[in-house]
Amino acid sequence: MSQPSSPGHHAMPPASHDAMHEHQGSLRGYLTGFLLAAILTVIPFWLVMGHAIANQQVLILVILALAIVQIFVHIVYFLHLDTRSESGWNMMAFIFTAVLVIIVLGASIWVMYNENVNMMPMAPQYQQHPISHQPTGKQASR
Repeated sequence: MSQPSSPGHHAMPPASHDAMHEHQGSLRGYLTGFLLAAILTVIPFWLVMGHAIANQQVLILVILALAIVQIFVHIVYFLHLDTRSESGWNMMAFIFTAVLVIIVLGASIWVMYNENVNMMPMAPQYQQHPISHQPTGKQASR
């Protein structure tokens, strides 16, 4: 016969208790993640400040690629998300959230771009030409 547990305290089976602590990082893992994150921060700074890449579009793409790599470094080394944690449900929840964020950001950028294009000032040939006479500041009384 098992003893009743006190209210609010649930006994954890040993397997789930071990699984809970399995993803706590070691000092070596945290230092590796920190070193990679620092390198992935310094490289874009050097690229911009040193004018290492002349083409601005290529520079932006390289910086974005390094940012994506840094996101994965943070996910793996600091958040400890992988396919093993919680039978993969944590990773599935993260992927679902990432897809939603990408859709919302992409749609927002698309809407703002189209709004900007449609709200541009008219081309010079369609603008009203200035009146040849300048107002004197006094209005004629009627």
